[in-house]
Amino acid sequence: MVRLITHNLLACHVKGCTTNNFPLVFQDVQVELQEAEFNPDFIRNMLSRLEWTALVNAAKQVGDTSLPPEQPDMMDDELLQKLHHVLMEIHVTDGAMVCQNCNHIYPISDGIPNMLLAEHEIG
Repeated sequence: MVRLITHNLLACHVKGCTTNNFPLVFQDVQVELQEAEFNPDFIRNMLSRLEWTALVNAAKQVGDTSLPPEQPDMMDDELLQKLHHVLMEIHVTDGAMVCQNCNHIYPISDGIPNMLLAEHEIG
């Protein structure tokens, strides 16, 4: 399943697509919520690795508006729970991710993103 923690790391790698290739935009997605054990230390450790604006926008694209637009300096328990939900419990099962630059479509089927490129797209 595509979780937003994974999505936050993905960029387009089509030949010549080197600017504005992150983040990929969700399109026509179906979402499934799956409860996951809350680990506040894991969430805190992930904070420095996340691109906050991309995460907030991706969450909005899948229907979640619980995160603030800007990353707070302090993370209280309530915000850590919201972040955990967005990163670990929202699963994209079907749809697509689209590059903002070259419009390449990466389909998602049964929770698996197809990130493979055709031979002419490899750079």
